[in-house]
Amino acid sequence: MTDMTNRPQHIVVEGLPAVGKSELLALIERFYSDQAVVLPEMVKEVVLRDGLDLFTDRSALAAALLAELPRRRQAIEMALAAGKLCLEESHMGVHLAYCRALSDPSLDGHLDELERAAPMADLYLRLEAAEAVSVFRQRARGTPDFEVEEPTLRKMTQFLASWHAGRPTRVVSVDADRSAHEVVAEVVDLLGLQYRGVAMPNDDVFPVVLLLGRPASGKSELIDYMQRTPLAVRRSRYRLGTLRVVDDFPILWRKFIEDDLWEKTGRRRLYSRAEVGNYSVTDDGIWSFLIERLNEEVEPLLAARRPGKTLVIEFSRGGKRGYADALERLSTAVLDRAAILYVDVPFEESWRRNLARYDVARRDGILTHSVPRKEMERTYGDDDWHELAREGAGRIRVAGREIPYVTMNNVPELTDPRGLDTRYREALERLRRAAS
Repeated sequence: MTDMTNRPQHIVVEGLPAVGKSELLALIERFYSDQAVVLPEMVKEVVLRDGLDLFTDRSALAAALLAELPRRRQAIEMALAAGKLCLEESHMGVHLAYCRALSDPSLDGHLDELERAAPMADLYLRLEAAEAVSVFRQRARGTPDFEVEEPTLRKMTQFLASWHAGRPTRVVSVDADRSAHEVVAEVVDLLGLQYRGVAMPNDDVFPVVLLLGRPASGKSELIDYMQRTPLAVRRSRYRLGTLRVVDDFPILWRKFIEDDLWEKTGRRRLYSRAEVGNYSVTDDGIWSFLIERLNEEVEPLLAARRPGKTLVIEFSRGGKRGYADALERLSTAVLDRAAILYVDVPFEESWRRNLARYDVARRDGILTHSVPRKEMERTYGDDDWHELAREGAGRIRVAGREIPYVTMNNVPELTDPRGLDTRYREALERLRRAAS
């Protein structure tokens, strides 16, 4: 093993496009997840998430990156707090170098803010290869939207060297113009990683979480937060494993669209009524149908379940027996493994958030759909959850089984990652205790 004094904990892997950064880190994440947390390249992640063009939407990209930096800093801190190496692909110094190479001034007014928000790494591990090698490999991987030509790469490299020269960074170079196994072996040795073959125990994470609550209470936002959290951190901090999410809203939306199609053929609608650019349910039998469809969808997932995975089943119900009836109808395969996290907001807060999140262009989206006011009042005005679960945490009896639950107060609405971490971690820790 290579002797490295002052062994680094936060390591950034940098290098020209397509020299092997993503592939190297993917292998480390797969084979050494017990020792390292891998954070993907933030620029590429933001570009794909927000649908930006890397070369033309520069101002929008700059704003999105500055907004994303607090979350990235928190992810780094959480990985280190878990006792793991934190391996990050690329860094803002590289993005600044590209800005200079492209004569892009989008970050010029934010350099001080950027320096404060972007944490410096303990070590910058550079995969070295000539610009011509990068161009050749870029074309081989077939991602033209991200291709950078040789003159720009040459300029970027020069600006990046100046960036490092102006800061007390520690840079170690690895020759990336070699066979893949040679590069991987050197980096693994350099980082002191040892394959341990540790099996993930069945009870290390919640196998099934029923995520309940009124529309717009924050269920989908919780899932979005967890999906952005590195797996090793998600497991150790929240007891949630590799996530598979099943939500009954897309099933319901499909029924609305089928009603539209029936109406176009001159037939009457079966389940819904079009209302103010949206839909209201007209046949309450649909709610039981949705649970049966959820049962059908999750059956093969549970049958093939492997250790370390968490199945999240998300739905909202209302009425005098909304949750009681829905839970009783869930399959025994679900109930035998389930723990319930109820996201609690008052009706009027649910309505406020319901309006705030609505995007008419994406009204079928999990995070952007809405429910008309009359439908909200009729279907979700009454909620029987607090009749079923009178304490903040404990167990409720469903179909002869004792199901652990926790009620998480989600007011006030939070967007700060630190506040969300505290709220989610405390709720899931209470759920773990209820389940033990």
